[in-house]
Amino acid sequence: MQTISSKDNEFIKHIKKLKDKKYRDIAQEYVIEGIKLIREAIEEKVELKQIFICDNCLNTDIIPKELMYEIAKYECVYVTENIFKTISDVNTPQGILAIIGRNTTEMKIDYSQDIIVALDDIQDPGNLGTILRTVDSIGLNQIIVSKGTADCYNPKVIRSTMGAIFRVNIIESEDLEATLKEIQKQNFKIVVTSLQTKNSIYDIKYSKKVIVIGNEANGVEQKIQKMADKKIKIPMLGKTESLNASVATGVVLYEYVRQKMEEQK
Repeated sequence: MQTISSKDNEFIKHIKKLKDKKYRDIAQEYVIEGIKLIREAIEEKVELKQIFICDNCLNTDIIPKELMYEIAKYECVYVTENIFKTISDVNTPQGILAIIGRNTTEMKIDYSQDIIVALDDIQDPGNLGTILRTVDSIGLNQIIVSKGTADCYNPKVIRSTMGAIFRVNIIESEDLEATLKEIQKQNFKIVVTSLQTKNSIYDIKYSKKVIVIGNEANGVEQKIQKMADKKIKIPMLGKTESLNASVATGVVLYEYVRQKMEEQK
């Protein structure tokens, strides 16, 4: 077994470059790290290009044997502990990461679902990752993100999704307003979150709706608010006027879940 011990190795240089969004976009690849994400990537049959393993992990048994059997089916690259620390993106690495090939096929919007979630310039990677995880949790297979939204393949986003990144199709919109107009033509109604309304999240039927979640600081931009078919807000009993974007998304989407469960009774 050959072990990479030089920071000048081409594999190592490539991984380090993938920390930059521009390079990720050019290479159409991203990095995942940790036992859980590697296991989920294998289960979801995503394109695992190389798996990098810290040679010291082989002695500590930190990686379960059954996972090692699965990993052996892929191209594995072993590196020293010191080198692994230079390519890891976490404080306490588990000694395993992988390069994943992005889906390069054109993403088309799936109009068969009851609701579609669209993000208008969400900036925080943690928020974005949590929203992707929430979308996956309610059984949706897609999300639309505006050009100004944080990069979905940022390492912090990837970690926050807890594997949802492999199951949710990310449709990047160059012009969110134009994309929403096209969705309206498919008999979907646009719903935006706004403080300037008396309608609560409990006042609408979540069927054939596009739920637009706005920027953390500024909310949904004005031109999209103007084209909205409905504005809603989350009722507040306390003095706080607004919630974190990912929390607000969860509250809205789980009202959809509640309505679905009522229908199935």
